[in-house]
Amino acid sequence: MTEATVDGQVAEVRAFNRFYTRVIGVLGARMHDTAYSLTEARVLYELGTRAEMETGELRRLLDLDAGHLSRMLARFEAGGLLARERSAADGRRHVLRLTPAGRAELDTLNAASASAVGALLDPLGAAERRRLATAMAAIRQVLGDAPRPASGTPYVIRPPRPGDLGWIVHRHGVLYAEEYGWDHTFEGLVARIAADFAEGHDPRREALWIAEVDGRPAGSVCCARGDDDRTAKLRLLLVEPSARGMGIGGRLVDECVEFARRAGYRRMVLLTVADLAAARRIYRRAGFRLEESEPGVPWGGTTVTNETWSRDL
Repeated sequence: MTEATVDGQVAEVRAFNRFYTRVIGVLGARMHDTAYSLTEARVLYELGTRAEMETGELRRLLDLDAGHLSRMLARFEAGGLLARERSAADGRRHVLRLTPAGRAELDTLNAASASAVGALLDPLGAAERRRLATAMAAIRQVLGDAPRPASGTPYVIRPPRPGDLGWIVHRHGVLYAEEYGWDHTFEGLVARIAADFAEGHDPRREALWIAEVDGRPAGSVCCARGDDDRTAKLRLLLVEPSARGMGIGGRLVDECVEFARRAGYRRMVLLTVADLAAARRIYRRAGFRLEESEPGVPWGGTTVTNETWSRDL
């Protein structure tokens, strides 16, 4: 990555920070026309999420200066918002909890915050709201705040909707470029497969599925007709990095295999490359076996070994 690219990215993040702090009003001395600063409001919020919390735990959670936090807590205690007592487990530590008055103040702050966010969202349409929520979730996840979905997280496997084929082409192009260095010629191959499906697939013998997590596409797979009426092809398997580890890849492959069996195919084949280790593990678990391998046409100078896998249905 060039120095100019890094400088541009730094400038963009700083510009976003300036914009967003202005939008949510944190540049003022008080939050949402209340008596509390942003830091004070956050301390009340964190205390309100638990029945009680140790002082040291609160300081570490918010990375606050010990002296600054101590003065703040003293003001809350003097104002009747906070009760502080020594820990029964360790007399050297103090345990904090909000009083009924403190919880009432927190309710006021939460209502004011919700109202402000509601006013921010009101002018936006449904699609813009989803786009905004998706972008915010992505920022949290990339910067390490939001945990990645774990195995057992709910997801949906559904038929394609308008726009899904474009998403499949786009995400194949982006992910394989980022993870394997493949160029636009691979994206072109995926586009041709998607176009063939859109223009002439037989719904009795061919199908495509989208995996969806939190309302957003997270994976895909396609069952297409093979070289003869007895053979089906598994194509376009993709799982977003944020959704890996949830079992989505295996579920998509199982869906594809089961459809092919119901459609009357006797055999299923797929083409992959040797570098795709995670995909190969999914195929093996689904009963596919490596049939043949040979040097492939490189995408963007990347040497690949093409593999053909198959299984009986």
